[in-house]
Amino acid sequence: MAISSTSKTFTLLLFVCTLAVTVAASAEQRTLIVRVQHDAKPTIFPTHRHWYESSLRSLTTDDGHKSPDSTPIIHTYDTVFHGFSVKLSTSEAQKLEKLSGVVAVIPEQVRQVQTTRSPEFLGLKTTDSTGLLKESDFGSDLVIAVLDTGIWPERQSFNDRDLGPVPPKWKGQCTAGKGFPATSCNRKLIGARFFCNGYEATNGKMNETTEHRSPRDSDGHGTHTASIAAGRYVFPASTLGYARGVAAGMAPKARLAAYKVCWNAGCYDSDILAAFDAAVADGVDVVSLSVGGVVVPYYLDAIAIGAFGASDAGIFVSASAGNGGPGGLTVTNIAPWVTTVGAGTIDRDFPADVKLGNGKMIPGMSVYGGPGLAAGRLYPLIYAGSEGTDGYSSSLCLEGSLDPSSVKGKMVLCDRGINSRAAKGEVVKNAGGIGMILANGVFDGEGLVADCHVLPATAVGSSNGDKIRKYIAAASKSRSPPTATILFKGTRLHVRPAPVVASFSSRGPNPETPEILKPDVIAPGLNILAAWPDGVGPSGLASDHRRTEFNILSGTSMACPHVSGLATLLKAAHPEWSPAAIRSALTTTAYTVDNRGETMLDESTGNSSTVMDFGAGHVHPQKAMDPGLVYDISSYDYVDFLCNSNYTTKNIQAITRKNADCSGAKKAGHVGNLNYPSMSAVFQQYGQNKMSMHFIRTVTNVGDPKSVYKVAVRPPSGTLVTVQPERLAFRRLGQKLSFLVRVEAVAVKLSPGSSNTKSGSIEWTDGVKHVVTSPVVVTMQQPL
Repeated sequence: MAISSTSKTFTLLLFVCTLAVTVAASAEQRTLIVRVQHDAKPTIFPTHRHWYESSLRSLTTDDGHKSPDSTPIIHTYDTVFHGFSVKLSTSEAQKLEKLSGVVAVIPEQVRQVQTTRSPEFLGLKTTDSTGLLKESDFGSDLVIAVLDTGIWPERQSFNDRDLGPVPPKWKGQCTAGKGFPATSCNRKLIGARFFCNGYEATNGKMNETTEHRSPRDSDGHGTHTASIAAGRYVFPASTLGYARGVAAGMAPKARLAAYKVCWNAGCYDSDILAAFDAAVADGVDVVSLSVGGVVVPYYLDAIAIGAFGASDAGIFVSASAGNGGPGGLTVTNIAPWVTTVGAGTIDRDFPADVKLGNGKMIPGMSVYGGPGLAAGRLYPLIYAGSEGTDGYSSSLCLEGSLDPSSVKGKMVLCDRGINSRAAKGEVVKNAGGIGMILANGVFDGEGLVADCHVLPATAVGSSNGDKIRKYIAAASKSRSPPTATILFKGTRLHVRPAPVVASFSSRGPNPETPEILKPDVIAPGLNILAAWPDGVGPSGLASDHRRTEFNILSGTSMACPHVSGLATLLKAAHPEWSPAAIRSALTTTAYTVDNRGETMLDESTGNSSTVMDFGAGHVHPQKAMDPGLVYDISSYDYVDFLCNSNYTTKNIQAITRKNADCSGAKKAGHVGNLNYPSMSAVFQQYGQNKMSMHFIRTVTNVGDPKSVYKVAVRPPSGTLVTVQPERLAFRRLGQKLSFLVRVEAVAVKLSPGSSNTKSGSIEWTDGVKHVVTSPVVVTMQQPL
């Protein structure tokens, strides 16, 4: 912490420090850090330490006696900080402050080791003698494939200190390219490839002045997601001074293989499928894919096809749910053999509040590390939609839409939409604006994302954006023109409530197969600190020449690698588990309450969230390590599922490479009978009053060899749910037992084309330590 030696700062620091020390009893001692004016040392003292010790001896105690010579200096500082630390009573500290050359006396704060915070928030602590990290050896010999924009190998998150040799099963390679020699790989980053043929087939030869024809990351997204999944411990880490602490991924010892499939113009299916092909051949254990798009039938979906091949080979595939929230039917990557991950918040944020000229405070969020706004000053405030070349484009602060003569020196309110949030700030800055307030639209709701802006800027929710516009309109008609400033408050920890479902996180129901609940789970995805490449500013804008080793980003892209890393830990702890068993462990142990003990909120509305928002809930890694029972699924079970989805044998072969005989599968049941950890009943109301559906499920014992589970049913409101049998008695590990769930519902009044969804759950518990929870969802649809 650098302390200014100006008289103004000196006076302020003395006041703050004096106030801090006087609250304690005068006799109580505490450690203080003493900042001195380095060149103020009298020449009589041969060293600064002699000067410090003499100053301490000059202090008198409350009874008038000299402080004992034994008062020890804890540290002396002479490089980044000039001064010393010492333990003193309150009265001694007050006297020390008055000595010549003493600039400040700073009370020491006791700080806890911080991470990107998501490992700690998820309960993954390196100090635990048992638990998922310990049991899995931090994922040591497993390989995570990250299909993304590439990687920046020089980042400390990818160092290979103290790692053992590359696992002998590894068959991959480190593909050299421009600016990326084969030596870029090590025992941590054991493989790197790039796939651009599909991209170039559509767009022509890439521009190598703006992109790297190699696995090197020129975007930042891939470096960020890779370090979330498996980054090593790095200290210190921060972005522009925010989120200071230790950075770490979910599986810090896991090996990484980067498959670059995304380029400036996007990620092309042919390249993605080629990467899946290579990853499976190379011998990866987990595939992390923070890429999505429109939903199409599985046989037309290259990601679904590639993921099935990986799953068939025993490889866990995690994919982002998409950032199309908070609207319904927006979830992507919805194949049942893919674990689909939505995004939630953690208990840390970056408040940057708007202070209006009328004294009202509007909560906001931002990461801004540049020159700040003048303390105590309010700036003229305008709404861009009232000041630009045309109302629509100027309201969105699109490039070239703002009139510099109207904007210069002012705080500008911009609406969210069309161009990126950071780009709006660049537009305001180029027009001469002093700062920006970015207001969500109605669709975005109240969810806030902290961006690394290029000028003082903050984001506010939709309703608060309306309040600011009304203030501007009212003040403009009065004798007091509208004014505002932004108060940047740094990093705030232990935020309540948390987790909250992020506003942008895509929601269910599953557009392709509503009987399969998607997303599966949510994981941390809002304001996540992770590694960032050189050559890309933290805002992602070409004009941003700032450089940082870490960056703070938000999206289900950030949530997905959290689950990829956790799956790696689970696979390391349980090598015999299939991808479906790992997903089951994550979903049946997930939780739906926040740190207040109440149902998680939906950030966009402030109301309680639902299964369509969070799936089974928020991941709980420590419980997932020992779930008790799992719902396992084989490749042939997925074939039966596709048969019951009325896919042709040719469609099914396109996905699975297997010749399917659907005659037996269709007799076996319906699409909802896939052995999924959730049960979703969809009833079409064609005049009938009572409707019912049954689900057959099979659970495998992975807990205690001899155990008895009893069921507890929490039916969705207005339904009757019964389970037979109500008791499952296991005699050995690996034993499978089946049960039947019958869901009965009564028609409800709905308008044509509308639907109504209610949720509940069934819980199998052994009464000791295992509670295996499965969501039960009932959707009533009124046909047109």
